[in-house]
Amino acid sequence: QVQLVESGGGLVQPGGSLRLSCAVSGSIFSVYAMAWYRQAPGKQRELVAVISSGGSTNYADSVKGRFTISRDNAKNTVYLQMNSLKPEDTAVYYCNRASAPYFTWGQGTQVTVSS
Repeated sequence: QVQLVESGGGLVQPGGSLRLSCAVSGSIFSVYAMAWYRQAPGKQRELVAVISSGGSTNYADSVKGRFTISRDNAKNTVYLQMNSLKPEDTAVYYCNRASAPYFTWGQGTQVTVSS
């Protein structure tokens, strides 16, 4: 069974940076396109960034130019480097496959951007 474990969240001031990690166990990680998602209080989960098995990337317009998704297939890990953070980036961040069928969702990691 695939397990997703997100980490790296925290409280940061506007303009600050965080690097999120997602460890993926129990699957042939390298063959899947992976993505980061986020869910703010009272809102639906939204797609933030995608990375293909070959390393191509795509981003939501709201984070383009500020966030960078990457992957290390040797470590079965996906990363999200977040720079120039804004209060509206506050959410629980999750990783998963970029399309259905999804793995069982992990617990996510909380990112709070506030002064």
